Amino acid sequence: MPFGILEYHGHTEIVPGTACMNDQSDLPSELHDVPTEQLKHGTGKYSHIILVPQPTDDPNDPLNWPLWKKDMILCIVGLSAAVVGAYGPMLGPGMIPIAQELNISINTLAQSTAWLILTIGLSVFITNPLAKIVGKRPVYVLAIIFLTIVNIWGAAAKTYSSFLGSRIVGGFAMAPYEILVQATIGDLYFVHQRATRIAVWNLFLLCGIAGASFISGYIIEDLGYKWTFGICSILFGVWIFAIFFFVPETAYRRPKGALPHAKTSSDNSASNHASPDHPSTPEKGAFETSEAAAGSETIPAKKTYVQTLAIFSGTYTSQPLKVFIRPFIMFTYPAVIWAWLLYGTVITWIVVFSVVNGVIFPTTYGFSVSETGLTGLSPFIFSLIGEAISGPLNDWICVKLTEKNKGIYEPEFRLPLMIVVVILGTVGFYGFGATVDAKTHWTGPVITYGLANMSLAFLATCVFGYLLDSYPRLSEEAFVAINSRNLLTFGLTYFVNDWIAKDGPLKVFEILGSAFLGVSILTVPLWVFGKRIRGWIAERQFLNDFMNDLD
Repeated sequence: MPFGILEYHGHTEIVPGTACMNDQSDLPSELHDVPTEQLKHGTGKYSHIILVPQPTDDPNDPLNWPLWKKDMILCIVGLSAAVVGAYGPMLGPGMIPIAQELNISINTLAQSTAWLILTIGLSVFITNPLAKIVGKRPVYVLAIIFLTIVNIWGAAAKTYSSFLGSRIVGGFAMAPYEILVQATIGDLYFVHQRATRIAVWNLFLLCGIAGASFISGYIIEDLGYKWTFGICSILFGVWIFAIFFFVPETAYRRPKGALPHAKTSSDNSASNHASPDHPSTPEKGAFETSEAAAGSETIPAKKTYVQTLAIFSGTYTSQPLKVFIRPFIMFTYPAVIWAWLLYGTVITWIVVFSVVNGVIFPTTYGFSVSETGLTGLSPFIFSLIGEAISGPLNDWICVKLTEKNKGIYEPEFRLPLMIVVVILGTVGFYGFGATVDAKTHWTGPVITYGLANMSLAFLATCVFGYLLDSYPRLSEEAFVAINSRNLLTFGLTYFVNDWIAKDGPLKVFEILGSAFLGVSILTVPLWVFGKRIRGWIAERQFLNDFMNDLD
C-alpha cells in the first residue's frame, strides 16, 4: 500500500497503468519475473528508466522519432490550438459595443458564444472517431482549412444570423484542437515526458484564451470587431502550410504484445550519445533477435519526407462502429467521471469570466473596451507561470515517488499537484466574486481572475497526465468524454449574465467556488482506490474486448 494507495488483489498480476520504470533489485515479488533486460531504456539522466510505452524497432514508429521533431509537431499544433482558444472569447471585451452594432442584447451576444461551445461539445463525438479511423493528420488539415473559411465568413457577415452561423460552423472545426492534441502527445512521448508536454499544450491553449482579450480589446476599439475574425483567418491560413508540411501522421498501429529485442552490451556506448529524453535510433545489429523472431520479423523501411506528406496514410481500425460507441462507454470509468466533473467545472468557470468581464469591468469600474481587454494580461501571465512550473514539477514528483516506490510507477502519482489546484482555485473563484461585490480596487478582481486561470494550468497537467497513463489505448476516447463538458459550459454561459444581474457576483461566484471544492474532494477517493478501480476494470473481459480490440 504505497502512500495510501490500496493494492489490487485480483487475478491481474500487473494492473494496467502500473509500470516498472527502474532497474532495481528490490522490486516487489510479483514483478521479479519481468525481463527488464529486454526492454529499452532512456539515456543520459533517464538511463535508469524503462521506456513506457515500449517503442518498436520500426523507424516509422513515432516513439522513435527524434525529440526535436516531436517537439516541433507539438509546437505547431499547439500554436494552432492557441488561435482556436482565442476564437471563442475574443469578442468578450467588446460585448457592449458589438451588441449595439448588431442590434441585439448583450445576453443574446453571450448566447452566441454558448451556441459555439455547444457545437464543439457535440462535434467531438464525430471528430475523434474520424481521427481514430483515418488518422489525425487529415482531420488536422481539414479543420484548419475550415477555420480559415469560417473566419473569413465572420469578417464578412452583415447580419446577426450570418454572424451566428459562422460561429456555429466554426465550433465544428475547433473540435480537433480541443481533443486531438492530448492524444497526439500520447502518440509521441513516453510516460516520463508527458506531463511537461501536456503543460506546453495547455500553455498554448490558455494563453490563446487569455491573450485573446487584451489583444482583441484594442482591435475592437481601433478597427472594429470584424477584424478579430480577419486576423484569425490570416493566422489560420499561415498554419495551413505549417501543418501540411511539418505535421506528419502520428497514429501508429502498434503490434500487440510486441517487445523490442534486448540491446547487446556493445551497443551501450552508442546509446550514450543519444538525446537524454529519447532512445537511440535502432540500427542494424543494435538488438539481439531470437531465432524465431529473426525469421518472422522485418523492420520496415523509413518513409521519405515526401511520403509523410500524404494526407491519408490508411485506416487505423477495422471496426469503425466501435470507435463511435466507445466514448460513451468511457463514462462507466470512474476516473473519466472524475476528470469530466473536475476539468469540466473549472474550465467552464474560466469561460464564464470571458463572458461576464465584458459587462462587469465597464459597468463597475468604468473600463473602456481596450482596458477591459487588458484584464486578460493577468490570466496570461499567471498561466505562463503555472505552465512553466506544473509540467516539470509533476514529472519530478512522479519520478521521485516512483523511486521511493521501489521503481514502480502508479498513475496516481500525477494527483498530488491537486493541492496547488485547490489553493489557487479557491482564492480565484471566491476572491473574484468578493472583490467585485465589494468594489475593491480593480487589481483585486484582476489578480483573482489570473489565479483562477493558473489553477487550470495545474489541473490540466494532473487530469490529462493521469488519464494518459491509466488508459493509454483509450486516451482519445477519454478526452472526447471529458470535452463533452462543453455541454455544461453551454448551459452556464447561456444564462450567466442574467444570473449575475439577478443575484450579484458574490453569490454567483460563491456557488461556483463551492462546486469547484466539491468536485476537487473526489480526488481523495481516486488516490486511495484508483489502482483497485484500474485492476477491477482490467478483469472485465467483455469490456476490455470491446474497448481495446480495434484490429
